[in-house]
Amino acid sequence: MAQLQALRKEFELLNMGEGEKIDTFLGRTLTVVNEMKTNGEVINQSTIVSKILISLTPKFNYVVCSIEDSNDLNTLSIDELHRSLLVHEQRMQGYLLEGHALKVTYSV
Repeated sequence: MAQLQALRKEFELLNMGEGEKIDTFLGRTLTVVNEMKTNGEVINQSTIVSKILISLTPKFNYVVCSIEDSNDLNTLSIDELHRSLLVHEQRMQGYLLEGHALKVTYSV
């Protein structure tokens, strides 16, 4: 029971670190969730999806709003959320790389 309490607290305190990749954050989150389930916790998918969305860094705020507006969070799967977040992360990376390339080109 003490182990489960510690895992609940860890789940509650989970937040995405600045500069952390979506895959890494979701991996950490799902590791805690799986440990909780192993220790007898019943946790539904919508709770996990909501936790992930509120735990993302501020740079994902517009993505979170878009996902919340266009999906029913009670039926959105973790895999669907993961795919959507990865697409947005890759787009942001592309824009950053493009912007950096433009800066280098411009300053030459």
